[in-house]
Amino acid sequence: MRVHKIASIPADGIGPEVISAGLEVLEALSRRIGGFRLEVEHFPWNSDYYLEHGHYIPPGGLERLKQFDAIFFGAVGSQKVPDDVSLWGLRLPIAQGFDQYANVRPARVLPGVKSPLHQGSAIDWIIVRENSEGEYAGNGGRVHRGLPTEVGTETAVFTRVGVERIHRFAFELARTRPRKRLTLVTKSNAQRFGMVLWDEIFFEVAKQYPDVQTDRELVDAVTTRMVLKPHTLDVIVGTNLHADILSDLAAALSGSLGIGPTANINPERNFPSMFEPIHGSAFDITGKGIANPIATFWTAAMMLEHLGEQEAARALMKAIEQVTASGIHTPDLGGSATTADVTRAVCERING
Repeated sequence: MRVHKIASIPADGIGPEVISAGLEVLEALSRRIGGFRLEVEHFPWNSDYYLEHGHYIPPGGLERLKQFDAIFFGAVGSQKVPDDVSLWGLRLPIAQGFDQYANVRPARVLPGVKSPLHQGSAIDWIIVRENSEGEYAGNGGRVHRGLPTEVGTETAVFTRVGVERIHRFAFELARTRPRKRLTLVTKSNAQRFGMVLWDEIFFEVAKQYPDVQTDRELVDAVTTRMVLKPHTLDVIVGTNLHADILSDLAAALSGSLGIGPTANINPERNFPSMFEPIHGSAFDITGKGIANPIATFWTAAMMLEHLGEQEAARALMKAIEQVTASGIHTPDLGGSATTADVTRAVCERING
């Protein structure tokens, strides 16, 4: 029996609702498929914990997380805590501390889901986001606070090591896809140092992957291409900020932020990787029982793939697609189903 140790961090907003649903589905899978089980430990790190203790992650917390095979993460963010405090207090210390430099976000229109695009069926993308440096490196500061001369600086940091490894990851991923196509997204016409470095390294690495078709697009231009010519895109690689924004657009074009999954990968497996739905805390629907758990289920399938449980991952995606095709949709997809309804339906499909 294969045992996988999972750290569950539901955190804020709808996080506890969807992570609970995800764990229920994963438990059903392990019983049905057999051969593996998940050993889950729950961590209460969220914004209420921060307000009580003065920190999101207690001393030694990251060392504890290192003992796990994967991290199942909900969402961080609270109306009681400034967003920069919550993000830098919980998610980023894990992603950067565990060198989860490859953020992977697939996007496609699931059966039964309607895209706002008439060409929505052409959406079948994977967005690869550099996840450890760039615009979110945390380099900068503020001086002369409160004075008319106050200054805030935000310095994007791009290293050759960081850029080369994310490009190599993206090329390896593109190579596994039927179309074998990779689009580089930067803004090197206006940002002539870090972005030009991104371009140069991309085409250096491309020489080692002659089987992968490549092209380059400016970040503003690629947004129109995603809307008007979705069939021309396959795998997209971009910086921390650019790919963060583009992946939200990709999820919306696929039907809803409520179906978008994310994997924060440490490809070398020196540290556990972290898996989280794309949608965030969603304060407006917290506690109403209508959060869409599909993003979390798809995220769970990515976690299973990472753990080597390919059969279980395929079974979960099949169950997800059967449920979305059947029209059991939460309100974000135009339906009236609850989180529990969708969870129950997926479990029923898993159990046959």
